[in-house]
Amino acid sequence: MAVAGWFFAFLIVGLPIALVLAATAMVFIVVSGNTVLFQSYAQQLYGGLENYGLLALPLFILLGEFMNAGGIGRRLMAMALAMLGSVRGGLAYVNLIANMVMASILGTAVAQITIMSKIAVPEMEKAGYPRDLSVAITAAGGLLAPIVPPSMLFIIFGVIAQMPIGDLFISGILPGVMLFTSFLAAIALLGRIHGFPKTDPLPFRERLKPVLDALPAVAIPATIIGTILGGIATPTEAAAIATLAAVLIGLFVYKEMTVRDLFPACMSAARSSAVVLFLIAAAQVFSWVITFENLPALVAAWLEQLTTSPILFLLMLNLILLGLGTVTDPIPAIILVVPVLLPVATDVYHIDPFQFGVIVCLNLTLGLLTPPVGTGLFTAALMGQVRAERIARLLIPFFLSSVAVLVLLAFFPILTTGLKDWLG
Repeated sequence: MAVAGWFFAFLIVGLPIALVLAATAMVFIVVSGNTVLFQSYAQQLYGGLENYGLLALPLFILLGEFMNAGGIGRRLMAMALAMLGSVRGGLAYVNLIANMVMASILGTAVAQITIMSKIAVPEMEKAGYPRDLSVAITAAGGLLAPIVPPSMLFIIFGVIAQMPIGDLFISGILPGVMLFTSFLAAIALLGRIHGFPKTDPLPFRERLKPVLDALPAVAIPATIIGTILGGIATPTEAAAIATLAAVLIGLFVYKEMTVRDLFPACMSAARSSAVVLFLIAAAQVFSWVITFENLPALVAAWLEQLTTSPILFLLMLNLILLGLGTVTDPIPAIILVVPVLLPVATDVYHIDPFQFGVIVCLNLTLGLLTPPVGTGLFTAALMGQVRAERIARLLIPFFLSSVAVLVLLAFFPILTTGLKDWLG
């Protein structure tokens, strides 16, 4: 247990989570007296990155940068509005639909909230929506990013759990649709309470123009999902194809991006990728340590004393993850949880690893919008210039919708495994 003590001590003094993981591994080696393990330390650190699936992560981050620079997100928003037509709260639904499309491209909630806050909030405010509600709906749409494929969390989960990332993407499709549908219901409820304005009807020609204008942009998510589901490309290859398509569309079709924009976008993507990849490398060393500590077996024995029911285990897991998500971001939380609890879920309770993965990723995503950490919550508040506590209250219907989806996923494994098994 000395390792756990040092781990929490490093956290309390404010070390970045990646350094906490790497330093804890060093402490364990010293405390155990088995200093020969230092000879394998660098190899374990490098081994955390020696995975082909990880190449998808920086490529998807780069894709998001190119999309933002090329005006693709704004056109997707305009297309969604034109297709929806004249309904009460139309822009709120459009915001969510655009978030759904963006989620299938970006795969990271904070980046999605940042981009959509720039695109959607000003448009909603012009149409008469309260600013705090506009920001809250945009922030809620960010919850779709880590569950709708491609998902950064699925990539990281797949690497740590040594599971096929493409199959994880497929497992997230139906839960993503369920989450999206439940958010539509939440917006309908908010619309009745707050009296959302009705979208003005547009002539057919005015509705057709933004749809045609956005067709090149739609090619990006269609390429990603189509090539993966069709078995034509791996997630890494699909990310590379989509990134190239985003550059060509931004440069030659929409012409909102110039050659000079490429280097800053690449540098921004490189910085973001370096942070996440170093965290994953440190996680490999940390997993190595907890294996020596035999922590999964200890946790399994403790949980078996509490319950032998897989359903009760998943419900307890959801409660634990909801608590963990309030104090840490999803990526480090996945790194902490997966090596310990995945063997317990699969070996002791015989839970499908894909069901476990989707539940973990969706649950920890809720932490992005819950204080005190709430990276997504504070990003939305900063971008929208609204107090975070006000947004948090308005997000309650979306939070409850997400919890309802989590409960359904726990009771019905087919919701996560059915499409994957059907596609073979």
